[in-house]
Amino acid sequence: MLQILCLALCGLLTCTRAEPGALLRLGMDVMNLEVQRAMNESHILEKMAAEAGKKRPGVKPIKGITDMKVKGVQLPVITLNFTPGVGIFQCVSTGMTITGKSFIGKRMEINVAMNITATNRILQDEETGLPTFKSEGCEVILVSVKTNLPSNMMPNVVNKFLDSTLHKVLPGLMCPAIDAVLVYVNKKWANLCAPMPIGQVGIVKYTLTSVPTTTSSYIQVDFSPVVQQQGGSTIQLAETGKAPGFPKDYVEGSSQLLLSDALLTAELALLQTSLDLNIHKMIGKLSPQTTKTLAGFIPEVAEAYPKPKSLVTQIRINKPPKVTMNSGESLLYLHGTLEMFAAQWPPAPLFLLEAHFNLQIQYSVHEDRLQMTTSLNRLLSLSRVSSSIGAFNEKALTGVVTHLLREACVPAVNGVLQVGLPLPDFLDINYNLAELDIVENALVMDLKLD
Repeated sequence: MLQILCLALCGLLTCTRAEPGALLRLGMDVMNLEVQRAMNESHILEKMAAEAGKKRPGVKPIKGITDMKVKGVQLPVITLNFTPGVGIFQCVSTGMTITGKSFIGKRMEINVAMNITATNRILQDEETGLPTFKSEGCEVILVSVKTNLPSNMMPNVVNKFLDSTLHKVLPGLMCPAIDAVLVYVNKKWANLCAPMPIGQVGIVKYTLTSVPTTTSSYIQVDFSPVVQQQGGSTIQLAETGKAPGFPKDYVEGSSQLLLSDALLTAELALLQTSLDLNIHKMIGKLSPQTTKTLAGFIPEVAEAYPKPKSLVTQIRINKPPKVTMNSGESLLYLHGTLEMFAAQWPPAPLFLLEAHFNLQIQYSVHEDRLQMTTSLNRLLSLSRVSSSIGAFNEKALTGVVTHLLREACVPAVNGVLQVGLPLPDFLDINYNLAELDIVENALVMDLKLD
C-alpha cells in the first residue's frame, strides 16, 4: 500500500511540476569556444610551468633531478565530448620540455607530449543556485618522451627514471590547470541568476528549475524565471498545459535560447499601467478631435453639443497584456476601455467603450535586450459600456477607433516597449548576433558566435 501511495504522489508531483519559462541549450560550439578562450586568456599552462621549479610547502623534491624547470609549453589542442548524464569529457593535448640536473650530474632535457584528460561534471551550486563545472578523474597520458641522456646508458635504468620522474611531476603540474580553467569558465555564470531591471517597474531573475542535464549533443538548462513588481509582488507565469520545446531542425552542436510566450506575458504585465494613454490633440493622420467631427458618426453628439468642442480621449488597459506565438507569427492582445470627454471644466464624459484588439509583434535584439515593435493587427471587438448622450450604434465608431489605435495607441505602446526585456547573462554570449525564430508558444534565439 505504501509503495502504491508513493507512486501516486510521484505521479502527481510530475504532473504538477511548473513548466520552464525559458530553456537554454548549449551546444559544442559555445563550449569549445569558452574552454579554449579560458585556456588562452588565463595562460594557465604557462603559469603552471613557471611554478614547477619553485619550492612549495609540503612537496618533496624529486629524486634524481635537481634545479628542475619547465619551458617550451606548446599551444594546447582541446577536444571536448558530451557525456550523457554527467557533463563534458575533456582532453588537452600539449607538450613541453622539462630541464634540470640529472642523477649522472649533467644537464638533462626531457621533451614530453601528453594528453590530459578529465571529466567535467556539471552541477548546481547549492549556495548560489548557479551551474558549475567540477573536474573529476584527471589523468596524464604520455604520448611520447625524448631525452638527451646518453644512449649508452642502460635503457631499463633510463626508462625507470623517466617513468618515475614524469609520473611524479606531471599530474601535480598539469591537473591543476584543468581545475583553473573551470574556475575561469564558472565565473562567467556569475550573473546568470542576478535580478535584471525592466525599466523602473520591476525585475526578472533567471533561476534554475533543476540541475542542468547533458545529452550526447548538448547541455540543457531549464529556467523558472521570477518576475517581480517594484514593490516585490511576484507575477506568476501562466500554465499552458504544453511545455515549450526546441524545434528539431537546428544544426547539431549549435546553441539556442528559448523564451516562452508565458514569460513574455508576465514581463509585459509589469508595463500594463504604462500603456494607458490620453489623447488631447491631433495626432498623425487623425482628423481634428472635436465634437463636430464625432457628430459625423454619431448624430446624438451634435444634439448634446451644438457648438464644437475639443475632445479628450482616454485609453486605459484594464487587463494584463497577453503574448501568443504560433509558427512565424506573434501577437500582443490588449483589452481596455476608450472614453471620450468634451474638453471643458469639469470634463464632460460622452461615452465609455470597451475595446479588445491585438498587435503584431516583430522581435529584434539590441544591446543584449529583447526588443519588440508592434503594429495594429485587428480591432477584435467594440462595445458600449455607458453613454451620457443616449443610446447609439457603437459600430459606427469602428473606423474612428481603429484610426485612434493605429495612429496614437500603437506608437505609445512601442515607446513603452523600448525599455527592452533582459536576456540571461552567461558565458559572455553576444545576443546581438542571434537569429530569431517564432515557433509554437515560444521565441527561439539561435545563438551565433563572434
